[in-house]
Amino acid sequence: MNFYDHLKFNAEGLIPAIVQEQGTGRVLMMAWMNRASLEKTVETGRTCFWSRSRQKFWIKGETSGHTQAVKDIAFDCDGDTLLIQVEQTGAACHEGYKSCFFRSVANSGTGFRITEPQIKPAGEHSGRSQ
Repeated sequence: MNFYDHLKFNAEGLIPAIVQEQGTGRVLMMAWMNRASLEKTVETGRTCFWSRSRQKFWIKGETSGHTQAVKDIAFDCDGDTLLIQVEQTGAACHEGYKSCFFRSVANSGTGFRITEPQIKPAGEHSGRSQ
């Protein structure tokens, strides 16, 4: 039995993938994968995802050059979430930050603060498909 048989894709055929920087343990992003994008990720060693909003396959870094080299793929005990460890080049976030999790709750929930500098201003890349 291969590992795909242990996975539980949702009703839309998708599974959440948490992307983590291998060297630091920092969570960089969460995106969705379908079976085809996961197979392509395994085959190429580069993260590939399914965009729910655009209804299309995309490869991280195909337009921005901000790539993720896959170092390990794990799945949780329920088989319904992936953890992909990568070596990140450039920003993981389409807004130009190292991580998509660059904002933290502040002021007892009435506000937020930016927790890291932008690597690249948001208007300087060509689209969300980084």
